[in-house]
Amino acid sequence: MLFPATFRYADGPAPNIAALAFTLLGFPLGIALLTAQSWSLNALGFVLVTLTLIWSAYYIHEFAHQAIFKDAAANDSWGTLMSWINGSCFARFADLRRKHMRHHVERADVITFDARGFIEKSPAWFQATVVALEWAYFPAVEFLMRGFVMAKPFMMKDPLPVRLRIIAIAVVRLAAFAALGVYSPKALLLYFVAYLLFVTVLRFADCFQHTYDAYPILGDAPIPDDKVRDRAYEQSNTYTNVVALESFWLNLLWLNFGYHNAHHERPTVPWHRLPAYHREIYGDTYAQVVPVRTLLRAFHDHRVKRVLSDDYGKVLEPTAPRRADGFVGAVGVSFLTAV
Repeated sequence: MLFPATFRYADGPAPNIAALAFTLLGFPLGIALLTAQSWSLNALGFVLVTLTLIWSAYYIHEFAHQAIFKDAAANDSWGTLMSWINGSCFARFADLRRKHMRHHVERADVITFDARGFIEKSPAWFQATVVALEWAYFPAVEFLMRGFVMAKPFMMKDPLPVRLRIIAIAVVRLAAFAALGVYSPKALLLYFVAYLLFVTVLRFADCFQHTYDAYPILGDAPIPDDKVRDRAYEQSNTYTNVVALESFWLNLLWLNFGYHNAHHERPTVPWHRLPAYHREIYGDTYAQVVPVRTLLRAFHDHRVKRVLSDDYGKVLEPTAPRRADGFVGAVGVSFLTAV
């Protein structure tokens, strides 16, 4: 599968073979290191597990856009494999891809589960618990979204094979976690913390990449035709959240996903080409670039507000001081839970 001729782009083999090998080998190695007696090895394992979880998620995004391999079936198979690493395998890769393509085509956050509406209609104790967890930086909404993905086939009374698939995946994953916990409770705890960090990194990226409208849609119903959502709208409501344009290694933390305007301009550009493509079309100064350091305050200040807010807020002009402080951001819009 990983022969040079199978890649979509001529410069694709080297970076992708290296990154995919790191993800596939680094994940089990990281878990093994979590079980070691040495805390220094545990720390290395923690970094490996966290990073490979993140890369597996963003490779799902790459495969969804068929940006890695020439063959659609190869992209689908590798996307499914990546989903088993990070636990998004309860959703079929085809469903994740279909919903994410709507995000690009309809220029909106087309989600599956209305987490905000669910929380607002829930008992006061439940709402207070979610808010308290989010205040403490625990990504409760993201776990609600994942729970919905698992519960949806039973709630919608999907065909028996679909429900049995969910049960089988749950049994396999629970058995693996139980075995890890019996062998090394410390490793299981460290894995859980690494998973929380992985989810937090993804939600930070998702939080500040758009000021789109969000529409919870279970099926294939279109979004409301209530405004012009053209290319200009897409670019002006999309933001590039890089550590810094010159920070090559740090932007690889999320496989250059921060170059989001460039990605939306041409979604089939692979991760390893995005920095150069960004400079090609935007240069070194672009109003939609909002560095990570500018967003940290907003991520902190609005961590509770964004849970129940239907307004993503706004970003001021580049010359404005603290231009992103009013950027509330999105929550529960991960491409891993849009089915």
